[in-house]
Amino acid sequence: MIKQITSLTNQTIKDIRALHMRKEREVTGQFLAEGLKIIIDALDQGFAPQILVYGKDADHHPLQARAVQATLDAGGEVLEVTREILEKISRKDNPQMVIAVFGQMVRTLGDIDPKSNDVWVALEQIRDPGNLGTIIRTADAAGIGGVILIGDCVDPFSVETVRATMGSIFALPVVKCTREDFLADRKRWTGSVVGTLLTATHNHRTAPYARPTLIVMGTEQSGLTPEIAAICDTNVKIPMKGRADSLNLSVATGIMIYAAAGL
Repeated sequence: MIKQITSLTNQTIKDIRALHMRKEREVTGQFLAEGLKIIIDALDQGFAPQILVYGKDADHHPLQARAVQATLDAGGEVLEVTREILEKISRKDNPQMVIAVFGQMVRTLGDIDPKSNDVWVALEQIRDPGNLGTIIRTADAAGIGGVILIGDCVDPFSVETVRATMGSIFALPVVKCTREDFLADRKRWTGSVVGTLLTATHNHRTAPYARPTLIVMGTEQSGLTPEIAAICDTNVKIPMKGRADSLNLSVATGIMIYAAAGL
């Protein structure tokens, strides 16, 4: 039931390696997750791998045995491979010894109920995978409802983003939508929609965070577009006391999430 593969020309291995490309992820609806911790986090949230790959030299940890059995129980494939193949799949000289292929958890605005949680966050045109992964992890830590991606954003299922989430990609919904769809959905947010702008006069600590609160963040370079800023009930800024005049987007979003959640 476990296949042993030693050739880089194996078609399944080629298909797995191709998931580093966004186009291939979009066509197949699959993505890569590296490391036993992330895979166990996925299992804990009810997601089993479609393909599980582990190195033949990997320690036979009980959690690895659990991952193997869960994959087989779900009708997935389990592959035992050489270290060379693991390096090619991960594109790293020191790869994780367990890698999995999962189906993407694609969500739309219609899939979520704003009233199901007190706080949500929306990100407009975020481009950095590390920032997005960190924000998803922070959102999970704060227990908020989910993350909404507006417009042309980095792929939440890229290897870099998934790695930065540390498993939180499986814990809460991540929604992708166009700017037009987001604007049309605005009427469902009956609490507070709070945006961040450098020109705002309200301090982020004193904003009216009526429930459910939707925090809206723009890019580090240009912030929110005028269209999105205009539909916010309130625009706020995070005060800067030192020489720096801006914050990393994931840090700023974390500050806003915790302020809105009252944590």
